[in-house]
Amino acid sequence: MLRSALLAGAVFAALPGTSAPASPAPMPPPKKLDASAFPVVEKTLANGLKVRLLREPNVPTVTYYTFFKVGSRNERNGITGISHLFEHMMFNGSAKYGPKEFDRQLESRGGYSNAFTTNDMTAYYEDFDRDALPLVIDLESDRMRALRINDESLASEREVVKEERRFRVDNDIGGMIDEQLDAIAYQAHPYHWPVIGWMGDINNISRADCENYFRTYYAPNNAVIFVVGDFDVDATYAMIEKAYGDIPSGPPVPKVVEYEPEQRGERRGQVSFPAQAPTISIGYKGVSASDPDAPVLDVIQAILSIGEGARLPKTLVRTQEVATNIGAFFEWRFDPGLFKVVMEIPPGKKPQKAIDALDAQIEKLQNEIVPPAELERAKHILRGQTLRGLATHNGKAHAFGEAELQYGSWKNFFDVLSRYDQVTAAQVQAAAKKYLVSSRRSIVELVPASGEEESPEHAAAE
Repeated sequence: MLRSALLAGAVFAALPGTSAPASPAPMPPPKKLDASAFPVVEKTLANGLKVRLLREPNVPTVTYYTFFKVGSRNERNGITGISHLFEHMMFNGSAKYGPKEFDRQLESRGGYSNAFTTNDMTAYYEDFDRDALPLVIDLESDRMRALRINDESLASEREVVKEERRFRVDNDIGGMIDEQLDAIAYQAHPYHWPVIGWMGDINNISRADCENYFRTYYAPNNAVIFVVGDFDVDATYAMIEKAYGDIPSGPPVPKVVEYEPEQRGERRGQVSFPAQAPTISIGYKGVSASDPDAPVLDVIQAILSIGEGARLPKTLVRTQEVATNIGAFFEWRFDPGLFKVVMEIPPGKKPQKAIDALDAQIEKLQNEIVPPAELERAKHILRGQTLRGLATHNGKAHAFGEAELQYGSWKNFFDVLSRYDQVTAAQVQAAAKKYLVSSRRSIVELVPASGEEESPEHAAAE
């Protein structure tokens, strides 16, 4: 395309009575993006609550995030799923606002709320018109101070979570095999159990368990508030200090036992469930988000599976037709996560053929240097995904708040971009050789079952 354009320009310049078109102005160099572009005001209350305020008055709205450094990683056998249970309990009333009042009050002012729980953290957030900021501060501080925990609310939310588990895990192919993959990939580390928890534990979590967990993990010294949008910084901090300042700190957070024995061989598991075709989920032991190889595994993920031009869709799906759908995902976690590959197999095809085809693509990464253009494509994709997350107030609060918990400071978010830029083809090859090997992987296969072999949970749901 470029060569044709240059030739056309040369012909046009040779015609009598004409002049060559002006050359396009050179593109400016990429704008440097770092923490200095975002004037976040950092404060910490006497009780340990971290407050991060970023004023952006371009739109008269505000996003308010409360991050707690607690997830399924902080649980133990007997109370698995309790962090996710609190995601529901936190909307069920407190000292000042009764059950279901949180959302009713917020929605009456045009606001929206939601929450999420992961292996490593829990977050609650609101998007709203700037005039509702005092209300949101009052709502959030009230439930941090005095969440309503009683037998009635626990019983109610327990049933909601059990139904969610039936829907998302017990009767969902993706949830089912992902849960099984983590369970066989991790033997000692708390990543072994699912975020939603085992059904037996959900049934048996007690009120005393909830009260102790809340005092420990939902205290101000284990939280970060991130506010982004159109507000006065000094006035907002004064409101937050007044609302949260008298909430007592919690006890020291128990240390997580991070130990996981070295995996010394491939592990395999099966799940039998009514389905039209097999699905394969593979997990390779990776690294933590803070490890220097984390961005390298992200680049490998982009090379293998992001976009139509990625290697796995192009070869396994469109050329060899051993899979109908495929994706690779590297999980950024506090402790070493998994590099996962999920493949949906065509009816009548053998899953091992897809595994063999995947192995061939991994061996290519291990034995051949990635071409410069393909490496740059992967970096552009990752950079674009990262930057698009900063396009909104919610995106900034989410990204910066996660970085605060993940790395200790929101400013380290920008290290991710530079870490992507610095990844070399040699590092990609070395990481593929080190991590994407059969001795470090676990494989779970969904084996289609007849309708007569349905699980009790599936039959109950129908």
